[in-house]
Amino acid sequence: SGFNSIGHMDMMSRGKHQIGHYKEGEEFIQNVFHVLSQIFTGKEKSNLAICWLQYEIYKVIQCLQAKKKKKLKAQGRKSKKLAKNFLKAPDNRNNLSLWKLYAYLEWLLGNTDDSRKVFDTALCTAGAGGLKSAQLCSLSLLYAQLEVELLESTEGAVTSRAVHILTKLAENGPYEPYSGQVLPMSVLKARKTYEHALQDYLSKTPVSDQDQVKDADQLVNLVGCYALFQYLTVGIDAAVLIYTQASEKLEVSGSQKCENTRENFGILNFPTALEAVTLLHTNLLRFHMKISVYPLNPLREALTEALKRYPSNQSLWRSYIHVQRKSHSASKARRFFDSVTRSTNSLEPWLFAIQAEQMRKKLTEKVQRADVGEVHCTIPETGLTNRIVALFEHAVQSENGTHCPLLWRMYLNFMV
Repeated sequence: SGFNSIGHMDMMSRGKHQIGHYKEGEEFIQNVFHVLSQIFTGKEKSNLAICWLQYEIYKVIQCLQAKKKKKLKAQGRKSKKLAKNFLKAPDNRNNLSLWKLYAYLEWLLGNTDDSRKVFDTALCTAGAGGLKSAQLCSLSLLYAQLEVELLESTEGAVTSRAVHILTKLAENGPYEPYSGQVLPMSVLKARKTYEHALQDYLSKTPVSDQDQVKDADQLVNLVGCYALFQYLTVGIDAAVLIYTQASEKLEVSGSQKCENTRENFGILNFPTALEAVTLLHTNLLRFHMKISVYPLNPLREALTEALKRYPSNQSLWRSYIHVQRKSHSASKARRFFDSVTRSTNSLEPWLFAIQAEQMRKKLTEKVQRADVGEVHCTIPETGLTNRIVALFEHAVQSENGTHCPLLWRMYLNFMV
């Protein structure tokens, strides 16, 4: 075509091929990482390593989504080699964030046992920080979440590996790998510890902005661990109760800050904490619906409330579209999209509204063409086409939409 795009074009299919990373773009990005790693030292270098590994994990996820087994194998080898080299560096040996990413990488590549060994090693070497250590909480939360995803039902989950991980975290002692059972006494003690820790955090008033950032991050991890623990040992309602308590407290803290300072600087971290808690809440509800019978309404309500507050959160929009696909009536979703696009300048609501309609169009065409192959039906579905064009027109007229290359590419792609 005469030019090459740097990096990648997401979600744009060209015939059967999904457009992935261009060779030149990939080389450019790798060069940037290599050059920076020679310039940076200390903490900056560790942070760069984390970014680099996150980027590698993103490419592995792309291969998994595209179901390219050969490419996945090659990518996996490269990413693992890079992760091991990072962890060999003396500065990074005790960096729990890097250990966490390496374990997650192994898990994504399907090496569950290797991943568990990495998680266990990291937890054993981390020492006894317990619920006070943000990194330890974050590591334990990811480990437990991945283990929970392997469960087929919540029956017997009380003795699962996930409960063992979360119980050991609350005990504040040295970590011991899972031996196949969890003592009921340990579960009761852990529940009390979590309860007190959460109350302490919710009643705490941070001294400085620096403390506030730390506390907000730590609170999110703590709420995630406690809610998951309650979900596995008591049930879904107990977990939802914790998310509700934490959200209410964060909302109050946020509004108080707003009144006190009359400026936005102070409360910057509260919305992010509240957003992260909301995301954990909706993800748990989605998972629970997958493995057992549960009404759709609590999840739908939680998502609509969250999206009114955070209209540019892509994960929440993806969940919302996923939920709405199960409903036969499109009008509710359309009204909601319409109300959000009117009240915000962010572009995500437009992009996801278009995506939802395109998915509906695809589904309609699939049904209409069933058993006939590629013969188009006699009554074409023009209503949806017109609606999608109208959405594109409105989106590109908005201030942000005019300057969004992705939106224009999607529009051109659709018109072709």
